[in-house]
Amino acid sequence: MKTRNLSILLALVFVIAGVAYANEVPGPPAIGSTIEDFTLPDANGLDRSLKSLAGPNGTVLLFVSVQCPVSNAYNERMEKLAQDYKAKGIAVVGINSNVAENADAVRGHAAENKLSFPILKDSGNKIADKLGASVTPEAYFLDAKNKLLYHGRIDNSRNAAQVESSDLRNALDAALGGKPIEKAEAKAFGCSIKRG
Repeated sequence: MKTRNLSILLALVFVIAGVAYANEVPGPPAIGSTIEDFTLPDANGLDRSLKSLAGPNGTVLLFVSVQCPVSNAYNERMEKLAQDYKAKGIAVVGINSNVAENADAVRGHAAENKLSFPILKDSGNKIADKLGASVTPEAYFLDAKNKLLYHGRIDNSRNAAQVESSDLRNALDAALGGKPIEKAEAKAFGCSIKRG
């Protein structure tokens, strides 16, 4: 009897551990990894591939949110980043992976905040899971061949007046100048991506 109860208890422990493991967000790909092309619908429902949106000198993927106050504190900086680097051949692409934020909300938020860069809707968190994205905002900088050169925060402060380290811009400028990126990773901070 005791052996049977112990066996059942052990089986339950393994099932619970398996469920917990399955629900964990995988870690991000290593710096230098190649990110495979993917296709997601934009806020208007039009399918867009990474390849079709990529800039000739690289692409910045920004995980964003409609409701997150930290992501919203970066709206102007994200738009300025998109404008500043468009002329330099780097495209900015937003990705919304929050389960509670539908395409209508994403479209309205982009219009209201004058965000000109495309924002894709990642239903089911497929791309967030593939890249290990966990918060908004969170940035990934890929070179022209989709090699991951930088992952992490945009800069060091939610408050634009207190920014002392523009990590993402530093990475972009180094890559454009043919120099090594000194800080290829900087821990992103913000609201957790709400998964389904």
